[in-house]
Amino acid sequence: VLAEVLGVPPEIAAEFDEGTPLFGVRPELDPLSVAGMLSELEERLAIRIPDRHVDAEALRTFGSVLRMTCKAARADRLRPLSPGGG
Repeated sequence: VLAEVLGVPPEIAAEFDEGTPLFGVRPELDPLSVAGMLSELEERLAIRIPDRHVDAEALRTFGSVLRMTCKAARADRLRPLSPGGG
């Protein structure tokens, strides 16, 4: 997703770890592009990241985005199905 959506060169994206800051390190990483990355993650993983979980702390590092995404995925899998199966 980093390479495809944000245009971060694949060899650079491969070096991202939990502590890699999302802002101020690469010109490709700005608030609008990170928002696009979150939308892409939601679509690819078939999850919803609640707006209330998206704040400065959640977007501080690559690791914090991973944790927020995993938390959303777990919550979606625990959510009961609505009547009608959807």
